[in-house]
Amino acid sequence: MTIRVLLADDQALLAGTFRLLIESCADMAVVGVAGDGRAAVELARETRPDVVVMDIRMPVLDGLAATEEICRDPALTGTRVLILTTFEIDAYVARALRAGASGFLGKDVGPEELLGAIRTVAAGDTLLSPTATRALIDRFLAHPETDPATPPPALDVLTAREREVMTQVAEGLSNDEIAERMYVSPLTVRTHVQRTMTKLGARHRAQLVAIAYRSGLVRVDPPADPGR
Repeated sequence: MTIRVLLADDQALLAGTFRLLIESCADMAVVGVAGDGRAAVELARETRPDVVVMDIRMPVLDGLAATEEICRDPALTGTRVLILTTFEIDAYVARALRAGASGFLGKDVGPEELLGAIRTVAAGDTLLSPTATRALIDRFLAHPETDPATPPPALDVLTAREREVMTQVAEGLSNDEIAERMYVSPLTVRTHVQRTMTKLGARHRAQLVAIAYRSGLVRVDPPADPGR
């Protein structure tokens, strides 16, 4: 099955480079290139891609607003959005996930990592770069109780290995980094992450981070007293 990809980036040279990279893969095809967010929405409705690789800062309509339109369009339920941006800041990550994006990566990723991310998102999984995960951790620590009336789900439904994986996800580690630490394959880590999300009712990786902190699975030590 060929993964149909729509590129949305106002930097023509960069979009052209991404196009060449994606079309070098036998299992992918670029169905369109948009130079602004409005054009991305219109092309998505016209071409029905499997994945939209979306920049954030674009003219006419920014990538986050375009993501919101694409993800709430009933005709595009089969289309997933992968945010690819230079700006991996907490506000952008949080808004992208609320808008319905399935992934968030920085533009400093390598070619194989980008292609792997497209395949992951097309398969129905979600992903966050380590930088984006850490940005969300910082955001959560600054505002730890967005909904204090809702208790975190109990973690006793998890196996010891699933708790171990969840802890490392909350520390901002990628699947590959976790796999290296645990001496298992990245596929095994991915399976643990997916099972943990299912058991805890988490829609995406970022929610695992929040649950880990709210439940006390991961704690942050207070800063040391400079007077001691």
